[in-house]
Amino acid sequence: MRAVVTGGAGFLGSHLVDRLIAEGWDVVAIDNFVTGSLDNLQHLEGNPKLQFIKQDITRFIKVEGPVDFVFNFACPASPDDFVKIPLAILRVGSMGTHNALGLARAKNAKFLTASTSEVYGDPTISPQPETYWGNVNPIGTRSVYDESKRFSESITMAYHRVYGLDTKIVRFFNTYGPRMRLDDGRVVPNFVGQALKGEPLTIYGDGLQTRSFGFYRDIIDGVFRLAMSGTNEPVNIGSNFEETILRFAESVLKATGSKSKIVHVAAASDDPRQRRPDLTRAKTLLGWEPTTGLEQGLAETIEYFKGKMALAG
Repeated sequence: MRAVVTGGAGFLGSHLVDRLIAEGWDVVAIDNFVTGSLDNLQHLEGNPKLQFIKQDITRFIKVEGPVDFVFNFACPASPDDFVKIPLAILRVGSMGTHNALGLARAKNAKFLTASTSEVYGDPTISPQPETYWGNVNPIGTRSVYDESKRFSESITMAYHRVYGLDTKIVRFFNTYGPRMRLDDGRVVPNFVGQALKGEPLTIYGDGLQTRSFGFYRDIIDGVFRLAMSGTNEPVNIGSNFEETILRFAESVLKATGSKSKIVHVAAASDDPRQRRPDLTRAKTLLGWEPTTGLEQGLAETIEYFKGKMALAG
């Protein structure tokens, strides 16, 4: 099997590259380093199973030779990026997905796109099943990510219906783990970085908003199972252990042994109050559910960030 992974030098994309190579696949990783880093693939340097192409996928994607599967994982996912590079996010979710689908169609390859729980917006029901249509503000600062992912899902299903392309859609819920950027802006690197530096942990709003944190190893296993499945419907992949942001901050302090204080700042715009996946479809269709507890996942993540901070001096 030979796969193309867009966003292959990113947090989740690079872990997917590892999993595919471990399964015996040849992989072409594509990234333009807007948020990805070649450091995430450095351990594979010289591996004949990996080819790397530096490219912006909003431009025509050309890959020589046969391709069996295209995994579309390219897209900045940090709330900080929503404000800093909104147009780039919109372009990669729309034109980038379109180009990746075009590659899959040209190569007669299967296609899987990485979507997000953000398509549910600020949900009015919990847990969120894949049948829920969402509650999204289409003009808020988060909309550049939310709506680009909703478009990405829409065009993926259009290619499936019009061209008969075998497509998959995975909806991630708050994934974390090694290879996240320390300056990512998402809650896990924010809290861990602040705790390790002895800085106050900043919570947006009252901290009673909930998230469900899934460890990358479980999540990538779910992706691989979805890729091997016969389903074309969206599938939630994440943890169904729901935790308030305030309780999560306390867990980070305990895991790091930090004496940092917790401070509250103004709530973020359109910040969802609840986030918890209904995993019925993943369990039924894929035989998948998460197995890594928060304590274990946090310990591995903290050790990774300690190492990165030590290298940075």
